[in-house]
Amino acid sequence: MYQPVLDAVSGSLGLTALFAALPLATLFVLLGVVRMRAWLAALLSLAVAVLVAVVAYPMPVGQALLAATEGAAFGFFPILWIVVNAIWVYNMTVQTGHFDVLRRSFARVSDDQRIQGVIIAFCFGALLEALAGFGTPVAITSVMLIALGFRPLKAASVALVANTAPVAFGALAVPITTLATVTGLPVQDLASMVGRQTPLLGVFVPMALVLIIDGPRGVRRTLPATLVCGTTFAVAQFATSNYFSVPLTDIVAALVSAAATVLLLRVWRPVDTYVEAVAPAGTGSAEPAPAEERDAPREVFRAYAPYGVIIAVFALAQIPFVKSALTSVTRTFSWPGLHLLTANGKPSTLPVFKFDWLASGGTLLIVAGLITMPLIGIGARRAWTTYLATYRQLSAAIVTVMAVLALAYVMNASGQTATLGTWMAGAGALFAVLSPILGWIGVAVTGSDTSSNSLFGALQVAAAQQAGLSTTLMAAANSSGGVLGKMISPQNLAIAAAAVGMSGKEGDLFRKVLLWSLGFLALMCVLVFLQSTPVLSWMVP
Repeated sequence: MYQPVLDAVSGSLGLTALFAALPLATLFVLLGVVRMRAWLAALLSLAVAVLVAVVAYPMPVGQALLAATEGAAFGFFPILWIVVNAIWVYNMTVQTGHFDVLRRSFARVSDDQRIQGVIIAFCFGALLEALAGFGTPVAITSVMLIALGFRPLKAASVALVANTAPVAFGALAVPITTLATVTGLPVQDLASMVGRQTPLLGVFVPMALVLIIDGPRGVRRTLPATLVCGTTFAVAQFATSNYFSVPLTDIVAALVSAAATVLLLRVWRPVDTYVEAVAPAGTGSAEPAPAEERDAPREVFRAYAPYGVIIAVFALAQIPFVKSALTSVTRTFSWPGLHLLTANGKPSTLPVFKFDWLASGGTLLIVAGLITMPLIGIGARRAWTTYLATYRQLSAAIVTVMAVLALAYVMNASGQTATLGTWMAGAGALFAVLSPILGWIGVAVTGSDTSSNSLFGALQVAAAQQAGLSTTLMAAANSSGGVLGKMISPQNLAIAAAAVGMSGKEGDLFRKVLLWSLGFLALMCVLVFLQSTPVLSWMVP
């Protein structure tokens, strides 16, 4: 039975924190400076995490390796299980040509790729985040943008930056409910607080996407559309999370913002039209179709059908009696041989592995894919061949995600993550500034706001009590700050790179989105700090 000691190095929390930061520093340096392939950088960083766990803490070698195996398993299920099956559904539409029909349909909404980028990456991506999460929006929207003619690096960057404001309420608000579970705070209070933080991001993210696509000139030319899209999303996210339904927050916000933007385009268009260069060969896209080309209504319906089916399947899965039936076969077990205590001596929940094979989003995507097959006219053999090809397409991303989650589990089990969090919690009243950064670190490591809330939620509450800060504010800041670490998470970088045919160039993508992540994080830190003072304390429920 291993119990971590958070100040294991010479009894110094600060010195131990330096060692605990080594795996993360290694990962980001290898990606951003050395430009190493993500899968190799992740494996080397995992080795550093195991070495720190064994030498600095010290954790038994066997326990460290078992923690890594559990993390790798969690990386495949449920995370990769969702991503692979989502990409499979997309690949089937490419095989049958229906994705080109969908692309032409989006082009008819607006032939301006700045507007297309906002509608697809932000609005449609938010809907996918609300239903599935775990990398699905990045995977699907990035390839949709490539199909519309975006260059791979730009498509992936736009998809990653767009996947911010909706994340805290993603997967039907699982991050919020998880945060409530680990902190003991009311779900509604936490949802209300997050709903008074992330909407601010929602206002500015559409403008950021246009800035990536076409620079400052593009922002000026499309300001009416981005303001309408961002503002309606923000208002809907705030109102739904505070007064209507926490699980439905992102679904309502995504649909309202998309509808508002489309309605605006009926009466307003940019003074010029921006069209990106034609996508390179081999990315699954032909040249953009001529504006006058129109597909039969039946083919347009079949092109939209897969995504309608996905929405319907996920919505049905939330009906109480259906959800109960799906979860009735869920199996929960302790990871064999892994015996852990927390730093305060309580049994750790980390070795508990939940195998919800039927209720998993990945399984629901398979169901959606099977329903989609006859709708788009693809046979069983061709669909199976496409499924196998999807695994080959994502092979590097699979290794990366499993290695990164293995690293996260080793850091969590050994106490490295808790050491970093406890060290930061010693900042007193200034912890209000550091609180979102702690959530950002958690998501950057695990790729999941849910996991970050599990890691640091209780720590945020304890630190808030010590510093005389609002526990609801600090816990919510963990989730709101965490969403900004999503775009630089190695697992999300790997998913985006694989989706757009850039496997091995995750470092380029990391550098492209890092400043956006840090910039939005700084904004969130200022907001949370002001909310901890009389200036904006009225915003805290």
